[in-house]
Amino acid sequence: MSEIVFRTGEATVLAAEGQYTDAMPEVLIGSVRGPVGNAFASMMGQVQGHTRMFVVRDLNQLVRPATMMTTKATIHTAEYVELLGGVVQAATGDAIVDCVIEGILPKQGLDELCMIIMIWLDPRCAEDPNLDRKDLYRTNYEATKLAIARALKGEPTIDELIANRKTVKHYALEDVIDYEA
Repeated sequence: MSEIVFRTGEATVLAAEGQYTDAMPEVLIGSVRGPVGNAFASMMGQVQGHTRMFVVRDLNQLVRPATMMTTKATIHTAEYVELLGGVVQAATGDAIVDCVIEGILPKQGLDELCMIIMIWLDPRCAEDPNLDRKDLYRTNYEATKLAIARALKGEPTIDELIANRKTVKHYALEDVIDYEA
């Protein structure tokens, strides 16, 4: 395996109708001896409202490569922490192990890599009495696998970005910018 120094990836998987379970992980993958390893080690402390934790599939089941996850949204409630450290962490861990099984992540040299994953968990999930935990699992599992694959493949490529510059726009730009003009 050639050394993976610094790879980035992201993905969005949308929630089922009526849910707030959209998943949007951002992944950083690299060598434990490089900038990703340094960032990983520096995350061992906690920051108020943005819990950092190793990704485990269950008790005593730390994933490989070692992966640190943190939130994009500020944590305000125990219910949020329960979802983050429960369903979301388990889905993320399962996705990582399946990436190894499927050859997306290289099995050889796995302990030379580490990952940092920033997780989007909509705060409304913790307040939703009708939260579909299966959908929360599904979106985080699928998005994590896709983000890791994109990181290792370097997707989207700059050629793809250039080609779709005038046809793909951020959803927040609806009625803000007209690319056709």
